[in-house]
Amino acid sequence: MRVLIVEDEPYLAEAVRDGLRLEAIAADIAGDGDTALELLSVNSYDLAVLDRDVPGPSGDDIARWIVASGSGIPILMLTAADRLDDKATGFEIGADDYLTKPFELRELVLRLRALDRRRQRSRPPVLEVAGLRLDPFRREVYRDDRYVALTRKQFAVLEVLVDAEGGVVSAEELLERAWDENADPFTNAVRITVSSLRKRLGEPWLILTVPGVGYRIGTDADA
Repeated sequence: MRVLIVEDEPYLAEAVRDGLRLEAIAADIAGDGDTALELLSVNSYDLAVLDRDVPGPSGDDIARWIVASGSGIPILMLTAADRLDDKATGFEIGADDYLTKPFELRELVLRLRALDRRRQRSRPPVLEVAGLRLDPFRREVYRDDRYVALTRKQFAVLEVLVDAEGGVVSAEELLERAWDENADPFTNAVRITVSSLRKRLGEPWLILTVPGVGYRIGTDADA
């Protein structure tokens, strides 16, 4: 999952970003509305976390832009105001959820996971494919009922591959969805992570390489 955080308090924004990374959620930061709109126009995000009071176009303006774009990106509003009228206005603009400052990071993570689940209603909360069982909320992976311990980045990569339901995912897409805007497009991080993930899952290999295209979940019999 990749999230855009629009927050003009740098320490808070960085703390949230670092906390989300610990939950295998990639996050980019925009400290003002103009930067947020620029990032939204060039990147693909699963969710947006918007502080309503940011320099330039406000969080409300950004929410309107997201809604008008038709992207369907769920919006979680952050605000220091907890008045019902303020929340009602946010929902009318297009917010899908609300969180009042100060907040616990764990609650933010749970709300983001819930929004992502609702975004893809056809996808069950627990993902299953080719003998794998992946629970995004508990961050647990089982292969044929055997628990598999993964690093945060390995889990993030596997979640993208499983979500593709056997479809091919390019290295560029994995880099975009499991890392963040600071990732070097020329790095071998994807290849190294996929290789280590494949070994963690064990034989027979479940992550197949499609030469010149990318990776997919499957078995040698499917190749």
